[in-house]
Amino acid sequence: MQTTPALTRRLPDLTSLAFLVVAFLTGIAGALQTPTLSLFLSTEVNVRPTMIGLFFTGSAVIGILVSQYLARRSDQKGDRKSLIFLCCMLGALGCVLFAWNRNYYLLLLVGVVLSSFGSTANPQMFALAREHAERTGREAVMFSSILRTQVSLAWVVGPPVAFALALGFGFKFMYLAAAAAFIVCGALVWRLLPSMRKSAPTPGTVLEAPRQNRRDTLLLFIACTCMWTANGMYLINMPLYVVHELQLSEKLAGILMGTAAGLEIPIMLLAGMVAKRVGKRALMRAATIGGLLFYVALLFISGSWQLIALQLLNAVFIGVLAGIGMLYFQDLMPGQAGAATTLFTNTTRVGWIIAGSIAGSVAEIWNYHAVFYSAVAMVIGAALCLWKLKDA
Repeated sequence: MQTTPALTRRLPDLTSLAFLVVAFLTGIAGALQTPTLSLFLSTEVNVRPTMIGLFFTGSAVIGILVSQYLARRSDQKGDRKSLIFLCCMLGALGCVLFAWNRNYYLLLLVGVVLSSFGSTANPQMFALAREHAERTGREAVMFSSILRTQVSLAWVVGPPVAFALALGFGFKFMYLAAAAAFIVCGALVWRLLPSMRKSAPTPGTVLEAPRQNRRDTLLLFIACTCMWTANGMYLINMPLYVVHELQLSEKLAGILMGTAAGLEIPIMLLAGMVAKRVGKRALMRAATIGGLLFYVALLFISGSWQLIALQLLNAVFIGVLAGIGMLYFQDLMPGQAGAATTLFTNTTRVGWIIAGSIAGSVAEIWNYHAVFYSAVAMVIGAALCLWKLKDA
């Protein structure tokens, strides 16, 4: 049976729409779990701040191991579609475990492994989308950018919904909702995403040392790691700080995260538009100034509306970092785009490892408010590195 030109044009549109929905659902699944995790561990599992920090550190380490294994395997053999489906199902199973189990060590050793598979569905989906765009002649960079906005939108909606579900219906219901998102996502992947047998691995996707600008690349790596560490400490600490020390509504934590994520979208787009004219170094420096003002203000401001208004500075800090940081690495490592991207991604992972250790220890020894002093120190460290960095 012959396929008409009109049908041929419609099929890629349906596939592209499926990619958008899958990107949003994988983002929602993560945005339902991460913002409330510290509050869940504190109130449901009843562990100390140090154990909460250890949980985030362990999660980051396990996440690195799982994602690296799956990334290497998916580049060598098999079909990404099947891998994404498997990750969605394991992610759903992890959510079910969190819904019904309250044993700290079982959650850390088993639940985190299952959750790590679930979180890997998102980057694998981006890889499949890139392959699909290249094979169908679409503009790959723009298609990936549109998919990233779906993840950002998920983080606008997800945190407020997560806190509303957890507080209104309980953490069990919230985790089951995240499991449902994974299951629906898996069904869409199985039914609508394209199946592509393994193509040859892209050169330069393995982590390798910079061939040039090594000093500046190292400075940028340290700066981005410090910035992600500050952000990680904030995400771990903020729900507990709002509830236990400020005695404000738990829902406020979700509103703060959603507001920041919503503001990050236009800031990321604006930073991309002016990057050539202003320069990436200037934008990154502006981000550290915004971050410094944000964390210093957190030391003195405790009102609900003031905290919400401060999210503009937080959005500048993270929006520029997320949108420009990877491009800066690529500029400093010409001809090594894959290695540069991996290096930037690793700054996020290392930042979470450090953040879990510091946030838990500082909160245990002093209080949740004291964690923001550590965040200020991290941003100052990032600023010092960026001021020694040359413009790419």
